[in-house]
Amino acid sequence: MELAELLADYSSSISYEDLGEEEIHEAKRRIIDSLGVAKASINSKPAEIIRRLNIEGNYPMIGGRKGSPDYASFYNTFLIRYLDFNDTYLSKEPLHPSDIIGGILTLGKKGRDIILSIVIGYEVGTRLCDSASLRLRGFDHVNFTQIASVVALSKLLNLNKEQTINAISMTVIPHVALRQSRVGKLSMWKAGATAEAIRNSVFAVLLAKEGFTGPEKPFSGEKGFKLIAELDYSPFEKMGTKKILQTSIKKYPVEYHAQALVEAILNLKYEGEIKKIIVETYEAGKSILADEEKWNPETKETADHSIPFITATTLMLRKMWLENYSLISDEKVKELMRKVEVVENPEYTKVYPRELPTKITIITDKGKFENEVRSPRGYYNNPMSDEEVEEKALKLGLTREVINKIWNLENENEVDKIVGSI
Repeated sequence: MELAELLADYSSSISYEDLGEEEIHEAKRRIIDSLGVAKASINSKPAEIIRRLNIEGNYPMIGGRKGSPDYASFYNTFLIRYLDFNDTYLSKEPLHPSDIIGGILTLGKKGRDIILSIVIGYEVGTRLCDSASLRLRGFDHVNFTQIASVVALSKLLNLNKEQTINAISMTVIPHVALRQSRVGKLSMWKAGATAEAIRNSVFAVLLAKEGFTGPEKPFSGEKGFKLIAELDYSPFEKMGTKKILQTSIKKYPVEYHAQALVEAILNLKYEGEIKKIIVETYEAGKSILADEEKWNPETKETADHSIPFITATTLMLRKMWLENYSLISDEKVKELMRKVEVVENPEYTKVYPRELPTKITIITDKGKFENEVRSPRGYYNNPMSDEEVEEKALKLGLTREVINKIWNLENENEVDKIVGSI
């Protein structure tokens, strides 16, 4: 069967009553987490640039403005993604599934509808990641993000099966994103790529709802998505509502493959003058976080994907938070980075992504000190508590009032006002 049809059938078959308490609660946790990260991004330079466009409309923007649906969804998603501090799913392809929340909060008003759409979007996005790798072929994971988003938004706006298929087609076929966004020196577009993917899905859904049609067979057609990646359809055989429970929240503001590294450093006690630092990780960790550009990061976007920078600043400050990125040009940091060596441990690669094993070894004039973390706090098999999620959001600037409203989201019918109040 054409995947667009399968996804449309799945979306139409799920109702709020099918959701378990676990999934409902987890969706709320992801909204709290995403809005906390978004709040902390409002004063960033790229967010300011986006606001200058000021494309008028009636849809809510985080921070109180309003804009056109595509513009507002781009902005809201950018804020959620910019700090690289929202959630993650690791499989054949990595994904930040809460990227879809920016579009859903732009178009949604009723809490129950928003929760249902989020759970559906997570189900679709994670299973796409289980079906194929895009990054190894030069394509970006946001190709999967926009598919998850368009299915979720189609449910949110109550599109029928035919309209949903058209929305999927108009999202997929014109908007193939390249992995170049995430190699070498990273730019503002690292987050912009995701915002663009959500913007595309929003516009496609609105067109489809009005009767606009897209090309048939976007996945299986002669010139369809199959030319980019041959998807394994088995992950789509038993779709449900629980995949959101297999995704992971970040405790630290670094790319997810460095979460265990930060934890290992903070757990490690050493003495003496550092002579050498060895970081053992798995293939994905080394290839994503230790390529050539990551040894001399010039931007925040590159630094949060740099094992040498993350290692050096966490050691120097004995913490990892947003202020670490003010040290990008610090000479002491650069000096310590030069002592870092990153190696792939084949045994770690074998167990990835079931575990994210990372080992730090520090060699000093007093001896050798090491610490290993297998599954960092926040990973799906070592989840953060509600209190930890709240603490993170509060520290990022979200108010207790907004957090309490999100915990009661199923009873909220004017969620757009909550979004605008942040």
